[in-house]
Amino acid sequence: MAKSGLANRLYRGEAGLDIVGRRKVWFTVAGVLVLLAILSFALRGFSLGIEFSGGNSFQVPASVGTLEQTEDKVRDALAGPGGGAELVTAQEVGGPSGDFYELRTSTLDAGESEAVKLALAEDFGLNPDQISANQVSEAWGSQVTSRALLGLVIFVALVTLYLILRFEWRMAAAAVASLFLNLIITAGIYSAVGFEVTPSTVIGFLTILGFALYDVVVVFDKVQENTRGITASNNQTYGEAANLAVNQSLMRSLNTSVVALLPVGGLLFIGAGLLGAGTLKDLGLVLFVGMAVAFLTSISLATPLLVLLKNQEPRIQAHNKRILARRGAIARGEVTPKGTPKAATEGDEPVDPEQAALAGVAPKVGARPAGKRPTGARGGRPAGGGGSRPGGKRR
Repeated sequence: MAKSGLANRLYRGEAGLDIVGRRKVWFTVAGVLVLLAILSFALRGFSLGIEFSGGNSFQVPASVGTLEQTEDKVRDALAGPGGGAELVTAQEVGGPSGDFYELRTSTLDAGESEAVKLALAEDFGLNPDQISANQVSEAWGSQVTSRALLGLVIFVALVTLYLILRFEWRMAAAAVASLFLNLIITAGIYSAVGFEVTPSTVIGFLTILGFALYDVVVVFDKVQENTRGITASNNQTYGEAANLAVNQSLMRSLNTSVVALLPVGGLLFIGAGLLGAGTLKDLGLVLFVGMAVAFLTSISLATPLLVLLKNQEPRIQAHNKRILARRGAIARGEVTPKGTPKAATEGDEPVDPEQAALAGVAPKVGARPAGKRPTGARGGRPAGGGGSRPGGKRR
């Protein structure tokens, strides 16, 4: 019979990937990524859009020339009113009346803004009414930020309450930790790339929280199913049962993530990259990175962190010690696993400790060991005489 491939074994949950057992590796990787993100925050910072930093925007018809030519003329126009203003961003935007260039500058007063508008109209040979000029205060961006933070706090509080009611507080703690790690890593990548932070970026950050929560709940639901009543068995430690749950739900999480990432990837790479739709790149990047990181953290961080917390529980600690002690006794030949063939213990060949450790389920604590009954005995009576014979007399 041909050996099944990795994809088939992943689909059946039989790949045997030791994800929980390597949790120190995942925790180290997560710590390094968080450190790099913090360094990016401190050294590079964020490229704040006009909605957050304040400034002026000018909209010029795209028919005046290329974007690069328009940028040069805007810089020349900005050098006129004092020379203190600078061009922050420039992008091509499509609208109902046709494509136009949106050029955002640092803050200008009313007189400077009008002077720049007239200079651009003269350079491009346009009527001043064809150029739109707007001023945005950073107070609006501050209001958006405060509302977003309030929404984040409410979301985390409701998620924590739901996970405690649905699962337990340790699962809630592990899930919330993975959510915050997802946000930090995504923000770090966003800072390192240097994309402009806009209201769409804030909306994208709030959107990926829901996707990350979905991934974690899918895995934790399987963990709860595998670990229900685990202390009554002698087969698996809590970590092994949780690792099996991760393997069993891995393909489902992978399929969900791939299906979700395909349209977002099209939005980012095709819409913003090839077609030049600049307004899509800020939203596309945060969604793409956030969804990808959410899949990774739900598998490699949330469940290992849950196992770390559960192993501190006295009941789970005692169960794990009992499992390991029994396996050690089996490996030394002191205990015969239930269901082991006779030839495996009385023959010349030694017992394989790994196979023996996985064989059988030990009886529950306090259960009376089953002894052999004499041949022919029924209902607990000894075989042979002692009972009355039908139609005969007792001797």
